[in-house]
Amino acid sequence: MTATHEVFNQGAPFEDVNLFRINRPLRDALRAWAPGLDTRRLDALGAEMGSAAMLRHARLANAHPPVLHSHDRFGRRIDQVEFHPGYHALMEAALRHGLHGTPWEQGPLGHVERAAGFMLFTEAEPSVLCPVSMTYAVAPALRTNPALQASWGPLLASRRYDERFVAFDRKGAVTMGMGMTEKQGGSDVRANTTRAVFDADDAWGRRFAITGHKWFLSAPMCDAFLVLARTSEGLSCFLVPRILPDGSVNAIAIQRLKHKLGNHANASSEVEFDGAAGWLVGGEGRGVPQILAMGALTRLDCALGTAGLMRHALSLALHHAERRHAFGKPLVAQPLMKNVLADLALESEAATALALRLAVAVDRTEHVAPRPAAGLHGADAHEAVMRRVLTPVAKFWVCKRGSHFAQEAMECLGGNGYVEDGGAGAMARIYREMPLNSIWEGAGNIMALDLLRALRGADVAAALEHELAPARGAHPALDTAIARVLHGAGGGVAEAQARSLARDVALALQAALLQRQAPAAVFDAFCASRLQGAADVFGLLDEGADLDVIVERARPLETV
Repeated sequence: MTATHEVFNQGAPFEDVNLFRINRPLRDALRAWAPGLDTRRLDALGAEMGSAAMLRHARLANAHPPVLHSHDRFGRRIDQVEFHPGYHALMEAALRHGLHGTPWEQGPLGHVERAAGFMLFTEAEPSVLCPVSMTYAVAPALRTNPALQASWGPLLASRRYDERFVAFDRKGAVTMGMGMTEKQGGSDVRANTTRAVFDADDAWGRRFAITGHKWFLSAPMCDAFLVLARTSEGLSCFLVPRILPDGSVNAIAIQRLKHKLGNHANASSEVEFDGAAGWLVGGEGRGVPQILAMGALTRLDCALGTAGLMRHALSLALHHAERRHAFGKPLVAQPLMKNVLADLALESEAATALALRLAVAVDRTEHVAPRPAAGLHGADAHEAVMRRVLTPVAKFWVCKRGSHFAQEAMECLGGNGYVEDGGAGAMARIYREMPLNSIWEGAGNIMALDLLRALRGADVAAALEHELAPARGAHPALDTAIARVLHGAGGGVAEAQARSLARDVALALQAALLQRQAPAAVFDAFCASRLQGAADVFGLLDEGADLDVIVERARPLETV
């Protein structure tokens, strides 16, 4: 090889790192909100997901996307999807670490631990977490049908992944999906036309024959789906298994797999139901409230997933900037680059803080001690309101910031960040993945409208005032932001300004969280840049920001 091809001044692969140990913002957030949490399982997960072996599975699962086999070689319709072995290795790890239905069988802090684990896993590979997230979200819905819960519930929490296309009672664990979206309706599920006609009563309750279509049905090789269909009483929710109790395949035809911008390891499909058997979950005509409850949990995962992707993009940018030299010194030492990296670090930590705070609210409202009097009181009532408000706010703001964040982090790597290289270009994969969480489970306008609905259903202003009170007086810009938020939440906001309110609530809450759990340099710089300066691009931190402290906190170095 000639000297002109000698490779120097290039980085090394970012692998064989413990993603939990290098993430000080996440660890500090857990100490603040869950001081009693045993983090040994998160430490093990961080080591596994940062390993070269698992990152290789992630690359291959995306480089070799799933393939639909509609028929076998003899002409029989089979409607099965084949995945690369890397996909199954990742799924096995996700279930083994309890990122699916396991928290519903655990005690307090189970949802918080799972949220932290979800962020860590996302750093390595987000696509396979689609069925994992849906399994987590649908688990509570089955409680409305005791017979289905008895049959399926234990398998939703089992950590023994089983990829086989066989009946549920022959498997070590199952995964579930959701079928809501139709061509003509999109987010407006009330426009759905799929019909469900009563068939018979059996051991699982009221069985219906379902006929119609779903324009988006992700992870079609899940063992069952919660499907929205219309009965004589209105939109209702049904459990639709892939394989029926008698061992026959249900009448679900996969028409095609979507060719998506990103999310390549996950299969997203269009399906037709031709009299498919489905069992009623909950009451007839109550499908929309059930879907909204499930959607609230998958929206949590959208925020968690985007925060995880932000953290990994930041780690890749810092890893590169410390090893790449330009104009006589490392990139990280160049003042402009240091400003950009510090600004990205602020955004990443704030996203982690807000997403984890939502997970804390979910955990605390799912573990409310029974009381003889109806209703929630005190801290429980506060957490219920915060859960209701934080869900659309975190989904809207964290996910909306993701794409801009990924583009800036990619720019830190220059052309190397834009190169796919057979899936090895993780930054390019993150960039393609980022828009999905903003779109899936309700895009920005849907989240802003949901926030307005929350304002009509509870005393949100009082809850926000209580939540933000500890941070009052810590920074003049935050005090101004809090006043603006409380005015908007209490006085009503026109629909056209709903996005502005969602942004304002998110930023005020992020600042208050950073004041509680981050160093003063992080909190002060966040307030100055987001609440006072309102910067429109990254890298505009003012002279008062302690860039060295902020960058050092974010560096991907293992600490305990």
